[in-house]
Order: sequence, then C-alpha cells, then structure tokens
Amino acid sequence: MPVRLVPGRALRAITLLLALAAPDVHAQRPGARTPTSSANAQQSLQHGGRTRTYTVRAPRSVRPNERLPVVVVLHGGGGSADNAERMTGFTRLVERERILVVYPDGTSRRGPLRTWNAGHCCAYALEEKVDDVGFLVAMLDAIAAQYAIDPTRVYMTGMSNGAMMSHRFARERPDRVAAIAPVVGALFGDEAPAPGPVAVLAFNGAKDELIPPQGGGTGRGAIGFDDMATRPVAEQGTYWAAVNGCDRTPATTRSGVVQHTVYRCPAGRAVELYLIEDNGHAWPGGQRGNLRADGPSRALNATDVMWTFFAAHPKR
Repeated sequence: MPVRLVPGRALRAITLLLALAAPDVHAQRPGARTPTSSANAQQSLQHGGRTRTYTVRAPRSVRPNERLPVVVVLHGGGGSADNAERMTGFTRLVERERILVVYPDGTSRRGPLRTWNAGHCCAYALEEKVDDVGFLVAMLDAIAAQYAIDPTRVYMTGMSNGAMMSHRFARERPDRVAAIAPVVGALFGDEAPAPGPVAVLAFNGAKDELIPPQGGGTGRGAIGFDDMATRPVAEQGTYWAAVNGCDRTPATTRSGVVQHTVYRCPAGRAVELYLIEDNGHAWPGGQRGNLRADGPSRALNATDVMWTFFAAHPKR
C-alpha cells in the first residue's frame, strides 16, 4: 500500500502497515522432489543479485500422476509471506482442494518492510527498480522443478501493492498465469495492453481511503507511490475486457452490500469485479493486517470466491 516517495526516506515515512511478524519457518532440503508435509517450508533462490524467499504450502502427500494447481499470494506493502498467509487464510484450502499455495516475500532496504515493484508503486522495490516479474517467473520455474504442478492452472492474487503486482505480472507474462484476483488494487492508466488474455476477478471496498473506488489514490499515509494517482477501480475491468476480447458493457447486480459486475467474454477469459460497500482497505472475509488496519467485510470471503473462480478458469 502506498505513500508518496521521498528519496532515501520512503521507509521511514511509513505510517500505515500490515502486520509485520516474521515467519517462523524451517528451510526445506534443497533438491527435495516430493512434498511430505504442509508444515512451514521457506525456500530461497538467487535473482537479480538478491536472495529472494518464499514460503510453500503443499498437501502432505501427492498422489501418483497428480498435478497440483498453484496459487501465488502476494502480500501488501510493508507485509510479508507470513502476514499474507494469516490475513488471507489460503493455507486452509491446501488439503481440501489439493492445491499448492506459495507466499513470496518482496524486498526492503532493511528489515521486514517489504514491497513489490508494481510500476508506480511501491517504496524500496520501485525506487530500486527490482525485477519482481523476473523473480516470480524464476520462483515458478523452481517450484515446477520440485513439485508436480499443472502449468495450465497457475493463479495469482495479492493485497494492495500485491494486487498491483498481480496486474503487472499478468500484463507482462500472460503465458505464465491463467487467472489473477487482485484485492483492493487498481491501475494507473498508462498500462500497455497485455499480449495475451488472462481471466480476472477483482475485489475492492467502497470505504477504501487508500485506493478509493473513484480513483485518485496517491499513497497518502502508507508506502510510496511515485507521482501517479490510481484510476477508478472499475477500469481494472475495462482494461482486461479489452485485452480479453469481451463486450464493452458489463452487467451489474447487487446483493446486500455486494455489487457484482460481469463482462460477457470468450470462454476462459472471464472478467468480473466485486465492489463491497462495507469494506475498506482490507481482505474481505479475512483478518485485519494489524490493529490499526481496516476491518474486513464479512459479506463474502474473497479467498473462497476467488478459488471457485480460479478452479473454473485454467489456461486455454
């Protein structure tokens, strides 16, 4: 999540953060081929002159000839893999849905205040032009070499800065992801068209003051944007509908505090948006990032809704 960048002082300017507890993990043996437990398994790789880390959650055993879907969950600005896991609750689906969930860590100048270079956001990763797209590709390659995964069922989600990073990854590497589900994210309006289709399901909160539904978010009070402001969150749908060859005019329905917008798209290229009236800058149905963070709506559980969407949209 955002603040306007002040060169050399961006991290000291942070005032709104997600919880920053460092993960208590045990490194998995390098070269291990078969996951044997869904217990903590932090792994690392070298990319761009940095040691990059990620936490893997896998079923306790893999059945013969079974290939697992992969869900990559990106923390928000100032967060961590551990924070993303606690906030989203995705790990509870690992055994039930037979999926592999990966929680990568962004980068920071010092300490645990990590961000992603999503383009115009955020902080250290943006300032240092960190190649996070390249890191995520390398991470997926490492996972594919270690686990039996289904490359047609690789999905990505993220919170705020992580949501923006999921958009960037899908724009630049649509060949490596079947669907994304950004949560309380937005676009900036200067994004080039993606070279290929990706199914998209976006969640935003009507009470979000950091990423306002009407646009104009500048990163005030959080972790560094550059000088660009966010566009209205509905433009996430407009952008991906154009990329995916969908009709321009979507249908919108309302159930209680939940507004659901659906574009008519070719098979496998769905574009849907949720705007939740009682949600602020939070993961709907999840946990607060910290005591000062917005409380999440209970009108729906974003993790469950997006997994249903992911499962229905493998790469075609």
